[in-house]
Amino acid sequence: MINNSFSRRSFIRKSVITGGAALLSNSLLGQLKMASPNDRVNLACIGIGNRAAEVIKALHSTGLCNIVALCDVDLGAKQTLDILKLFPDAKQFQDFRIMFDKMGNEIDGVSIGTPDFAHFAATMMAMDLGKHVYVEKPLAHTFHEVELLMAKAKKNKKIATQMGNQGHSEANYFQFKAWEKAGVIKDVTRIDAHMNMPRRWHGWDINMKNFPNQESIPDTLDWDLWQMHTLGHHYNKDFINGQWRCWFDFGMGALGDWGAHILDTAHEFLELGLPTVVDPIMLEGHNSFFFPMSSTLKFSFPKRQNKPAVEINWYDGINNLPPIPEGYGVSGLDPNIPPPSTGQLEPAQLNPGKIIYSKDLIFKGGSHGSTLQIISDAKGKDMANKLPEVPASSSNHYANFLRACQGVEQTRSPFSISGPLSQVFCLGVIAQRLNSKIEFDTSKKQIVNNQFANALLMGPPPRKGWEDFYRI
Repeated sequence: MINNSFSRRSFIRKSVITGGAALLSNSLLGQLKMASPNDRVNLACIGIGNRAAEVIKALHSTGLCNIVALCDVDLGAKQTLDILKLFPDAKQFQDFRIMFDKMGNEIDGVSIGTPDFAHFAATMMAMDLGKHVYVEKPLAHTFHEVELLMAKAKKNKKIATQMGNQGHSEANYFQFKAWEKAGVIKDVTRIDAHMNMPRRWHGWDINMKNFPNQESIPDTLDWDLWQMHTLGHHYNKDFINGQWRCWFDFGMGALGDWGAHILDTAHEFLELGLPTVVDPIMLEGHNSFFFPMSSTLKFSFPKRQNKPAVEINWYDGINNLPPIPEGYGVSGLDPNIPPPSTGQLEPAQLNPGKIIYSKDLIFKGGSHGSTLQIISDAKGKDMANKLPEVPASSSNHYANFLRACQGVEQTRSPFSISGPLSQVFCLGVIAQRLNSKIEFDTSKKQIVNNQFANALLMGPPPRKGWEDFYRI
């Protein structure tokens, strides 16, 4: 158990009734009848602005939860006003620790939509108190944090856990699962994954010698709490409201942002696990503070029983495109991809997705719930009439989590599945940060060729007052 004054208190968990509304498909969400208040999951929301606001709305729209508490380090910011107005009866808090202390016995589960580096402490405390947790992707900021979250979830199997890669409950999830089981997808040896849309840091000075200058802290923002366990950062507007994703100290870059929407099904159903080598083939604009302008990373995954070794090549950057096979056709953009908090998705030469190479077939796919297509050739045309039936989803990602809280379903992206996927991204970010090839021992879970890189698996020690979150 975490050793702090909040977690030592005795909390009474409310029983969750296994009734509630039946959710047949995403198209029926608008027709969904609300479950009675006593049948719904009492949900607290940590982080309520920008993308987190959309998550809260999506969870609430299922009709399966009551929003009972709203927590944000800046309750006075303009990006929080929408949610505060939408749920005026929810109790408001600035510190999640105080929220749990004051009303822990009124909360069944939490949604966590904070910056990447701030996922860990709130998630650990929620699980320590027996609360179900829905956490935005990637799961955590360091390999070690993910390891601790997986261990905590494994220890308490009654807790429903879900990472917020929402496409993992959509068409691509069920298609990939069915096609792999039927042998349509087999003997995969290479995947080229790509995300070539402009990023927030494109255009920044790659010769930056320090963090940006200190600015006045907004009156409504608790900057000390925003930093949580991190050390040595003064306030600057380029650290908040999505800009945190630019910095190695706070975010996971394009890989952590989009990898969980592009590589999730391949990672799970091909049983890839963790790579033995991550090689930064090309980093354009590498520096010590924020992510490169373009990255090509090669992940080498070993053989798994009867499955061959797999090479995943990750391409990000506006002009950094993978090789395009003959017959690829048009690159479509899934209309269900949510826009960023800064506005609409910007156009790209190649829309986010992947090209999957197997012994006999080549597949192309997009991001989130986008389904795969067999790139046309004689084998593909012959296979078209033999494709297995793909079942429809019984619930979207948000309803799946809430129904798991009720004991009706199993989550599709629990920490046991989303944790190793997030750790792949953690290893990739270390290779980006150091611009150095890393060799990883998957049994010992250590980087064996670079002592400093190995230390980054754990990251810098937490500042005073946050140490207990890292003790199980």
